[in-house]
Amino acid sequence: MRPEDSAQPLRVALIEDDHSLRKMLSDTLEDAGGIEICGRFADAESAVERLPGLNPDVALVDICLPGIDGVECVRLLKPKLPKSQFMMLTVYEDTRRIFAALAAGATGYLLKRASPEDLVAAVREIHQGGSPISSNIARKVVESFQPSVKAGDHIRLAPREQEILGFLAHGYSYKEIADKLDLSVRTVGAHIRSTYEKLHVHSRSQAVAKFLGV
Repeated sequence: MRPEDSAQPLRVALIEDDHSLRKMLSDTLEDAGGIEICGRFADAESAVERLPGLNPDVALVDICLPGIDGVECVRLLKPKLPKSQFMMLTVYEDTRRIFAALAAGATGYLLKRASPEDLVAAVREIHQGGSPISSNIARKVVESFQPSVKAGDHIRLAPREQEILGFLAHGYSYKEIADKLDLSVRTVGAHIRSTYEKLHVHSRSQAVAKFLGV
C-alpha cells in the first residue's frame, strides 16, 4: 500500500463539459491513489446546485463551459465552499482570463496539456496550501506585473526566503522545495507566508512577479 492510500482520501470534483476528458481526468486522479472523485459535472449550473452538498477539497474547473463559464462558476461557488480550493484547467493562456479566474477565487491555473504527473502533483499541492500554476502561465503573470515595478524598490528577504522564492519561480511544489532543502513542508510554508507578508502579496504568482521585478 502506498503511503497516500492509508490517509483520508483527498476529495476532488470535476467540472468539465468534454466527456472523454472528464473520464481521463477522473481515471488519472483515482489511479494515483489517495484521491477520491466526489463529483463529476458537465456544466456550471449543475455544479453550482449540487457541489456545495459534496464539500470537495479541490475542484478542477474548465473555463470554457456551456452556459455559465468557469470563471463565473468559481465566483458563485467560492462563497458557498470557502474551504475548497479551485483550480482552473484550461487551454487558454491570455492574461485577461488568468486574472479573471484568480480574482473569482481560483488558487491554481493549469493547462490541459499538462502531463498526468503534473496534474496529480498540482491537485495535491493546492490542497496543501500551494498555488500551482503552469510555468508559462506564471511567466505571463510575471511579465504583466513587471512594468508596474518602480526602479529602486528594495524588499529585504532573508537568504532562505530568497532561495525558496527562487524555487517557486521555477514551478517547484512545496514538497519538492522541502526535499531539496532538507526541510519539512510546514517549515517551507512558514517561510513562504513570511515572504508573502514582506512582499504584501497573497499568492505565488504575485510574489514571484514582485520579487523578479525588484
